[in-house]
This record gives sequence, structure tokens and C-alpha cells, in this order.
Amino acid sequence: MEKYLWISVSTNILSLGYTQFVYSYDKLLYSKGAEKIEHAARQNDGTSAISTALMKKNLRWLVVLSSIPLFGMVAAFGILPNTLLKDVPVQKIVLDLSLPDIPQTADANMKLWRQERIQRNDSVASLLVRLKINNQDATNFLRDVRNIKTMRRLIPGKTIHAQTTAAGELLTLRYFPSEEEQLLIKKTDGVFKVDKRLIKLETHIQMKSGVIKSSLFAATDDANIPDSVAIQIADIFAFDIDFHRDLRKEDRFKVVYESHYSRGDPIKTGRVLAVEFVNKGKPYQAVYFEANDKERGYYTPDGKNLRRAFLRSPLKFSRISSGFSRSRYHPVLKKWRAHKGVDYAAPRGTPVRATANGTVAVSTRQGGYGKLIILKHRGRYSTVYAHLSAFAKGLRKGRRVNQGDIIGYVGSTGLATGPHLHYEFRVNGVQRNPQRVVMPAAIPLAAKNIAAFNKKAKPLMARLNMLRDTNLVFLD
Repeated sequence: MEKYLWISVSTNILSLGYTQFVYSYDKLLYSKGAEKIEHAARQNDGTSAISTALMKKNLRWLVVLSSIPLFGMVAAFGILPNTLLKDVPVQKIVLDLSLPDIPQTADANMKLWRQERIQRNDSVASLLVRLKINNQDATNFLRDVRNIKTMRRLIPGKTIHAQTTAAGELLTLRYFPSEEEQLLIKKTDGVFKVDKRLIKLETHIQMKSGVIKSSLFAATDDANIPDSVAIQIADIFAFDIDFHRDLRKEDRFKVVYESHYSRGDPIKTGRVLAVEFVNKGKPYQAVYFEANDKERGYYTPDGKNLRRAFLRSPLKFSRISSGFSRSRYHPVLKKWRAHKGVDYAAPRGTPVRATANGTVAVSTRQGGYGKLIILKHRGRYSTVYAHLSAFAKGLRKGRRVNQGDIIGYVGSTGLATGPHLHYEFRVNGVQRNPQRVVMPAAIPLAAKNIAAFNKKAKPLMARLNMLRDTNLVFLD
């Protein structure tokens, strides 16, 4: 019987599961128990029959408990991969939970920081309304800042930050009109006082390299180098490399430049400190150096000045609309006359650069020249810039300017039919063709500054050497 019983248990567990197994086992015990009781009754042994039935009942519970590990194995089989669960009933329960009541503070003096982005056509008054400033403080603020030009020329896209109380009292207003300037307006004894502060920028030195595939700007874009750095590279080597016609595929460059940050965010790109450009297999190197006496510029590693004494053009991007000529039909005077200069066509307001270091000799309006600037340079040279729309801020007679400084802006004042720059190159006061005259040599580095230059150039050249044959990016 025991052999038959365990075979039945095993078979029923694997095929029918727990419910069917218990049912089968109950049936088995019932039938065997009944058989024993009947047999005992026939032998007039009622006590023995009852005892046998109780023993079978205890055996039933023993078998059930001992079979629990087997059910665990069956459960394990139930979660094997590819098990169908679609018939398992799923019930979605949604309960409404009540949120605790959070008491609202009634402190009208609680300080808050609010901010509003300046929209087109915004005024200070409209911003104060959106910042929920009370009428009294708004009126006082507008009165106290009425003479601040920055507040009258709000820049769309910038953000105004205001510290207020819950009742709408204005305590502090902060505005960043530019990347380097902060306007801080605080309320002191009922009066709003303005404090202009310069933002302290953190300077990082970046080192990058690239390879020319099509153009300089495409290569700097691929290397994630700002366009302002590409423009500086082209300007530094302008007298040695024509970046429109001389570039070749696989030309390479390495550059070390400044990057300025504020509160961890990049604000602007600074000056190129060192650069190497390999054009047609020939390397060109430059290091920036600025002495205490304002002698500044780009030099080769051995101290030779890369700058020529005069720039090729006073405009960065332009075209020649009228060249130097001894006979030209004047479009305003309607007659033939000499044109002793070069006209550069450019939009009104285009910046005009000083073509060489010099001193402002004339800064005024003069007849047909219109607004005119004359710079006196070293030796017998001078340059003329005419038909300007405006002079650079602070430009006046006697002021010293450096090569590349902005001195004015393209216009059409005087005898001019449209905006352009009239440029003259004079030797001993006589106009010469700036495109053909032999230009003077650049001023060499002063002997007293050579030691300082070598000290500055050595670590910069070491940085360039770190980038040799690489296309990596480093950030200090």
C-alpha cells in the first residue's frame, strides 16, 4: 500500500496539482479506511476499526506537510520563461488619499527672489508690474533710476532678478546688461541706490588642434573652436598666408587661446596666445606678447615681429570700389579729376581700423572729405580716413592708437554718393598708391623686452608642442 500511495502522490503532484492531489488522497484514505472498518466489523472488532481510521487520518496530514517542498518546486516551474500569464486576473485599485493640510505662512516680510525675462517693447514699469511690486515702491524706483541709461535701454532676452517681500516690497534689483557688467540697485532708507559693478571673470587656457578639409572656418567648427579664434588666426598670419587662395587640404593648425567664464558658464572667448599653422608643409608660428610699456603684438618664437608696419586694408571685409588713379570721373562733381586714394565699399557703420600705430593728428569735419581722421605714424608716413559716419568714442587729437584699433565708422559724409571709406596713404604729405608702395618694415621687439618675451614664450611654445601630431582638446 505504501508503494502505491507514494506513486499516487508523485503522479498527482506533477499532473493535477495540490487541489487534485488532496482530493485523490482523501478519496484513497476514505476507501481504504472504509474497507478496514468493514473488515473489522465483520470480525466484531469495532475498536480496532476506529483506531485504524484515526491512524490513516494522521498519516494524511504527515504526507501533506512533507509534500510542501515539492509544491515550492512546482511554483518555481510556474515562473519559467514563456509561461502564459494572460489568464491571471489583474485588478486595478484606485484609492483616494487625502493630503494633509499645510498651513500657509502669513509673514508679509518673508523675502523672495523673483525673475522676469525682458520681452520686446518692455519697460521698467511693465517689468515691475510682472514682478508684483507694490505701487509705492514702483513709483519710487522709477523716480530714482530715471537718469540711468542702462535702465532705459533694456535688452530683450536678458533677465531681471528682484528680491521682494511677500507683500510686494522691492528690496534689491539685479540686472546684467552685458557679459561683464552688473547693475545692482538696493533700497536703503527708502531710496533706491544704483551700484555698477564689473563681473569678475575666470580665465581658462584652452588648447586645440585641427586639420583643413575645405576651409579654416570649417576646420575650426569641426574642432569646436569659436569663430572669433579663427578670425584671429587669419589676422595673425595675414601677411604670410592668403586664407582664401593659399590653403591646401591636410594643412594643420594648433592654437592656444583664452576662454572667460562667469559662475561656471562660458561668457566670451579671449585672445589667441600662441598658434602654429602648417601651410603647404611650411610651419608658421606666433606668440602673443605685451610689454609693460604697451608694446604688444605677435612675434615668432625667436622674437621677430609678425606684423608689418601697415595693414593691407583699414576694413576687415570689403571690396575696392575705386582704385588709385590720376584721372577719374567724379560722380558728384561730374568732372574728371585725380583720385589719390582707394575707396572701399562697405555698409554704413562698418568699423574702420587704424592701419598702423600712430597719433591722431586730425579728427574733424573737412569739406568734401566729410568727417575725417588723419593719423601721423613713425617717420614720414601718415594715413587718411574720410567720409566717416562717426568717430570712435574718446577719439581726439593727440590720442595714441595702435594698429587694428577701431577709430571710426563707414559713412557717406562730404562729397559721397553712398557709404564707403576713402583711404589715403601719404609719404611726406604726398598721396601714394597703398597697393603698390613699398611699406616700411615692422618695428622690432625692443632689446629691453627680449628677456621678458623669452620667459613668456617658452611655456606657450611648450603647450603647442603638447599638441604635436594630435587632435586633442585640453582645458586648464
